[in-house]
Amino acid sequence: GKGAGGDLLDFGSSSEDDDDEEGGLRQMEREAAEIEAGEREAKEDAASELRDDAAAGGFRLPETLITKDDIASAAELTEAQQRIQAIVGALGSFALQREPGRPRSDYMEQLKADVETYYGYSPWLCGVIFSLFTPAEAVEFVEANEQPRPVTIRVNSLKARRRDVAAALINRGVNLDPIKWSPVGLQVFDSQVPIGATPEYLTGQYMLQGASSFLPVMALEPKSEERVLDMCAAPGGKTAYIAAMMKNTGYLVANDFKKDRTKALNANLQRLGIRNAVVINYDGRKVGKYIKGFDRVLLDAPCSGLGVIARDPAVKACRTFDDIRQCAHMQKELLLAAIDLVSMKSTKGKVIVYSTCSIAVEENEDVIDYALRKRSVKLVDAGVPVGRPGFTRYRAKRFHPSLSLTRRLYPHANNMDGFFVAKLVKLGDDKRNSDNAPPRGGADDSSQDEVVGTEDSSEDHPETTSRRGKDQPRPTKKAGRSRSDSPSESPGDGDSITPDSPNTNTGSSTASSSRPGMSKKHSKEVAKEQDTVKHNRKRKRPSGTPQGKADSRTSKPKRQKVPVKKPAGKRTEKE
Repeated sequence: GKGAGGDLLDFGSSSEDDDDEEGGLRQMEREAAEIEAGEREAKEDAASELRDDAAAGGFRLPETLITKDDIASAAELTEAQQRIQAIVGALGSFALQREPGRPRSDYMEQLKADVETYYGYSPWLCGVIFSLFTPAEAVEFVEANEQPRPVTIRVNSLKARRRDVAAALINRGVNLDPIKWSPVGLQVFDSQVPIGATPEYLTGQYMLQGASSFLPVMALEPKSEERVLDMCAAPGGKTAYIAAMMKNTGYLVANDFKKDRTKALNANLQRLGIRNAVVINYDGRKVGKYIKGFDRVLLDAPCSGLGVIARDPAVKACRTFDDIRQCAHMQKELLLAAIDLVSMKSTKGKVIVYSTCSIAVEENEDVIDYALRKRSVKLVDAGVPVGRPGFTRYRAKRFHPSLSLTRRLYPHANNMDGFFVAKLVKLGDDKRNSDNAPPRGGADDSSQDEVVGTEDSSEDHPETTSRRGKDQPRPTKKAGRSRSDSPSESPGDGDSITPDSPNTNTGSSTASSSRPGMSKKHSKEVAKEQDTVKHNRKRKRPSGTPQGKADSRTSKPKRQKVPVKKPAGKRTEKE
């Protein structure tokens, strides 16, 4: 009893101390918030003054271009940041605020140089950003990449409901709100406990997942009892969301090329209670060799990561155009493979969803436009409740008008990672001008098929044997001889095939029944002589022909002599 009373007294005294400490902490937080607010107001006032000076003619563009090599102090770096705001304000009403004799290109050049200096972007990536946005929006984009994205979680509907999980986390000191456009999303603003270590997380009631990664699964719209493939599945957030929408039924294949990443994929699927998924480790471009016939395929393709700079600031300086080009090449191959994996016998969807976490047109609209030209597919509305339409024209490029049905997300506009989502529906199995094989009817395969498909071209064209006389011995069979001697075999070295002639299997330059300048009487004599030579060949097999090889001149007479069976009759008489 005493111990219990002592504990109660101690608990009461510690509670009073905690109240005092919490009061002190709250006072410090308020003071820190006031200081930060004052700094923000000072920056805004400085930028406003610069804009006002520019409007009144006070801002003057430097006479020479100032680059990052010219910045030697923090004060000059601050000047670069202020100059960015001033130039953006001047470009907003350029006709009124421009300096006489200074073209717009001078302002843009200095603006890009200041963005490279202050934010640390490479010249190439800075050019990409300014080609996608207006100057003011480009600055908003790079500024948004300096701030972390909000923490979001996805409630696992197989184990819990969103309101129950939200209530449990609020009781643990988590400040959160539901995501309006998602039935399973929660946005976390502040937390007194680690979000990734709560009992609810460990029991699989929710998963830490970016809000932008909800969108591809929402566009895919998987249903119960379907066959679905996630081509690039690790670490498993989208795969688990697909399984939840399928209600743990059907057949879900989760593939990832890197074997190390499949460990996290397996762990997350087990923790979240996914029972309808199979994890495989193949190159996504070769999955069709082992399994196919899916109703829906999700391809969240590997990309350059230009939309997640806030999570990986190294992208600002290390990415090059060669990286984009290599990624785009692989993405095109993966998308064509994903389309081929969808079965036309499916009655439930025939849907392919393509997504990336990049803002580069080369990895997004360009890849979809390529797929529209190479496969029988069409774009449909992605059904994504947020984002902007995709580009139908970019610089000198012109894309299919249906590219406006795709969706683009940006950090400064949606407060999410940069993302791209496109939804395709397969219309047929035909491949349009496939790069993997020559077109049908081409010289490469038509000539070969004609040669292999002929049985005895020497009978149809007897002039091919008239070049050798009756008494001349028949040459032995060699690998390099012409098809006039072996018409049933594939072309050898030195053979020429004329595609325009009615029969290309003779291998002879003359394809007529009589030679030029030959009389009809002489032609009949030559034909008679050829028949005699042919008859002699059928009676006696040349010694140079191997026994194991099939020859059209020897195989056909054998088939004709089979019904006669004269040797069998003689043996019967002797017996």
